[in-house]
Amino acid sequence: MSKIPFRFDQVGSLLRPERLKKAREEFKQGTITKEALTKVEDEEIIKVIQKQKQIGLQAVTDGEFRRRWWHLDFIAGLNGITVYDFETTAFGITTEAQGTFVSGPLAFNPAHPFLDHFKFTNEQAGDVVAKQTIPGPNMIYLDSFILSKQYHENPVYEDKKEFIQDLITTYQAAIQAFYDAGCRYLQLDDTSWGGLFDERFRGMIANNGYDPDELIQEFGDITEAVLANKPSDLSVTFHFCKGNFQSHWLYNGSYDKIAERLLSITQFNGFFLEFDDERSGSFEPLKNIQDQRIVLGLVTTKTPDLEDKETLKSRIKEAAKFVPLEQLCLSPQCGFSSTHEGNKVTEEDQWAKLNLVIETAKEVWKD
Repeated sequence: MSKIPFRFDQVGSLLRPERLKKAREEFKQGTITKEALTKVEDEEIIKVIQKQKQIGLQAVTDGEFRRRWWHLDFIAGLNGITVYDFETTAFGITTEAQGTFVSGPLAFNPAHPFLDHFKFTNEQAGDVVAKQTIPGPNMIYLDSFILSKQYHENPVYEDKKEFIQDLITTYQAAIQAFYDAGCRYLQLDDTSWGGLFDERFRGMIANNGYDPDELIQEFGDITEAVLANKPSDLSVTFHFCKGNFQSHWLYNGSYDKIAERLLSITQFNGFFLEFDDERSGSFEPLKNIQDQRIVLGLVTTKTPDLEDKETLKSRIKEAAKFVPLEQLCLSPQCGFSSTHEGNKVTEEDQWAKLNLVIETAKEVWKD
């Protein structure tokens, strides 16, 4: 197996086909059964995996076709979590959303539906690697605990340390369960780190009685503990972007505040980091990397315009001033459909961008 992450790689989510969106709406309205929806999901996942293999990707995903959200579906499947509906303007648009809060002792559910979802993807992947994506542990710590009004009104744990231990144990069990199901490429998507450098979120964190600078260390400690027992032949990567909801973003700021702590987590094989616009800041924080790979998210999934290949090569060269070229890889900056609605791009745009990533990487690296 080539080194993970691959020279050309992808984050995970893909645009949902219209047939799948229609079936999901029909299921929501009660006009088709769960079995009928699953049949459509299965068929569309088979097609999208074939397409990923056809264009030459070395790691394929199920496009997150069975999920409504990139993170909540996994979190909702854990023990001790409650999901609720609300309306948000956080991404610059008013839209229906869902949140979670810790409502009981946190634990991994050994019958978590994602395990069977992965087995199906792995079977269809055949001779390429099946990649599984799940939200990182600090998504729960920040959203379902620290910033959760519902949790603070009805706290479950006597102190934070008990919760953190359960969070670590939950994720250790999850990682082992995916490994036992055949997973050898797992990705933790964890946008919560953005709240530690975005000034508005830092204010919200402080208002809830936490020091965002102390949390940088704590987020790193939790992540390292989660990965402490991972099997040696399981590759785990980290993905971060500043929010991606129907082409809108959430966080502002550069990696400067978090890079030293985040990039010191050596149990990660690589880091997928967003660098698709000026909001990302310079490549300089990447100098904190150890011997892991950095996957440069230079191709945006938020807009349909296709990047210029020579510009991408120039930016890779720029990044190589801070990280040796052999430690760099290329990918889109995020998935194309972090939620079931998808970004404001077409499927044609999506495949063109993935093809561009593959072509560019092959011209830059010989392996």
